[in-house]
Parts: sequence; C-alpha cells; structure tokens
Amino acid sequence: MNKPETRSVIVEREIPHPPEKLWRALTQPHLIEEWLMKNDFKPEVGHRFNLRGEWGGVLDCEVLTIEPHKTLSYTWNFAHADAAFDLRSVVTFTLTPTGRGTHLRMEQVGFRPDQKQAFGGAHAGWKQFFDKLDQVLARAE
Repeated sequence: MNKPETRSVIVEREIPHPPEKLWRALTQPHLIEEWLMKNDFKPEVGHRFNLRGEWGGVLDCEVLTIEPHKTLSYTWNFAHADAAFDLRSVVTFTLTPTGRGTHLRMEQVGFRPDQKQAFGGAHAGWKQFFDKLDQVLARAE
C-alpha cells in the first residue's frame, strides 16, 4: 500500500530581527497566543499541547523537534468528521540568520489531494499569522 500523495504549504518570510528574538515568539506561550492561537505549548520534545482557534476549533499537537534558534516542528492535527477537513499534518519552522535578520521558512506537510479547501485555507492562514508575528516582534522592541 503506498501512501496517497500529500501536498505541502510553504510560506517564507524575511524577518528583520535576530533568530533568538524570533525563537521566543515561536516558543513562548503568551507570545504564540498573540500571533497564532491560545495554547499550552512547552518547548520540550514529546510535549502534547493544543492550539485553540478563535473559530472554536482545537488542534492536537505534539512537539517533534527542537533545535534552539534553528528548527521547531510539531504535529498539527485536526480531527473532523468531514474527511476534507480531517487533517494529520506536521508544521516545521526553520530559522536561518541573514545579514538583515532571519529567514523564516514554515512548511506544513500532510494535505491530501482531496483537501483543497483546507490547503487553500492554510496558505491564506499562515500569511495572516505571519503578518501578526511581524507586529508582535515590532512591539517587542
């Protein structure tokens, strides 16, 4: 049995802040809440947490990888009765220092071909999340 092909959402941003500062916004619960969602995140591999969306949805997550100031990945699962929205995915943030700050790459893998709406929603959603992240970082000057 081969797995059905899955698609990835990739969003990349140049962030005019050092990786250490960006890392805090990706790993401190009160900051995550400001740009992403309410959460009970802890930066520990194996830690299970929830992200609670304003729309009432709850994502089940588990921390998979942590390399301070470099890489963070966690599962991003959304249980839904409708297969088109029942999502088993993994989100990976990669931080690369640049001359002007940090290159942030977010890849969310695991969208099935029949999940076009969820895929499109994630694409738009991450752009909005990152716009908020920019604001959070600017305020934290």
